[in-house]
Amino acid sequence: MNSAAPPSQRRGPLIALIAGEASGDLLGAKLLDALRALAPQAHFVGIGGPRMRAQDMDCWHDITELSVMGFSEVLRHLPRLLRLRRELTQRLLHERPALTIGIDAPDFNLGLERRLKHAGLPIAHYVSPSVWAWRENRAARLGASADRVLCLFPMEPAIYARHGVDARFVGHPLADHFAAHNDRAAARDALGIAADAQLLAVLPGSRHGEVQRLLPVFLDAAARLHARRPALNILIPAANATLRMQIEATLANQAPPARTARVLDGQADLLLRAADAALLASGTATLEAALAQCPMVVGHRIAPLTHFIVKRLGLLRATRYSLPNILAGHDVVPELMQNACTSPRLAAALAPLLDDPAAAAMQRAVFPMLHAMLHAPDAATAASAAARAALDLLAVPT
Repeated sequence: MNSAAPPSQRRGPLIALIAGEASGDLLGAKLLDALRALAPQAHFVGIGGPRMRAQDMDCWHDITELSVMGFSEVLRHLPRLLRLRRELTQRLLHERPALTIGIDAPDFNLGLERRLKHAGLPIAHYVSPSVWAWRENRAARLGASADRVLCLFPMEPAIYARHGVDARFVGHPLADHFAAHNDRAAARDALGIAADAQLLAVLPGSRHGEVQRLLPVFLDAAARLHARRPALNILIPAANATLRMQIEATLANQAPPARTARVLDGQADLLLRAADAALLASGTATLEAALAQCPMVVGHRIAPLTHFIVKRLGLLRATRYSLPNILAGHDVVPELMQNACTSPRLAAALAPLLDDPAAAAMQRAVFPMLHAMLHAPDAATAASAAARAALDLLAVPT
């Protein structure tokens, strides 16, 4: 695309946004909408996807140029990614935007942000890495790259403060996405599930490696539950077509009860609103389940070598792993990690949630508190709070 207009020809400030994957495109689109409401004369450039382009952003590069996963894939694309970052850095140094916002993607964004900050350009980084879980020293690294970190979780600013970094809690977008009161009947109707049917949601992750490690053991746990509850419905949402093929191939190799599982194209949030219980991988899905008021059991395994290195080097700080437990500060949902993540133990932890209303109610009683914790300050949406915190870095009237 053509270069942005020279400063003398611009009606308003030039603001650059750099998003790195599909989730960043969604965050970026909402942020763009909020930024435009506060700074209507601004011109937006950078890296984005279809949602950000729909907000009239001048995308110099498409988000797919950064969307690579897995160690081997990153290595294969590393020369191209480094060249792209170098060229983008030079272009931004030439254009000198009034504000640059890196959206997640720390491996790409932090090096770029650091160069721009050293050149005197205002920088905000939107979405903190999980410094509360492991490698807290990354907080200082972010401070060297950004003037302000926009945090999704309320416990994060205090960690950055220990490293002298300006960080602001702006709320989590999922708190805006989920209603305070779940309409379970409507969700079941949308999925074609009877009001009195038992429904188990199985979410083994959104990446190939996660699904490969977790889905067989999750399906075996579901089969054990199904053996005692023949009417149990088992639904699995697939994040994309590639994962759907992987899930269906795994199902074909399972015992008959697990083969009855139904695969959905996306619709994870709808499924969680409809389900009696969920078995899911540790990650953002646990937060979605809590906000959907769905009782859950969390199981997770990482590659054995990765687990050994993380434990040996003491990189992992967390004593709890799922976001509901981390936010609550105590054990709300069962967590079965690494060697404890076996199908008999997962099934045993899930059974009370399906059979004992009191056990499910104990989890549900905590979820509204977590929802309230994640709302943006001052009753704003997360996107508008993030936009205000970012625009504070430059002289733009709000």
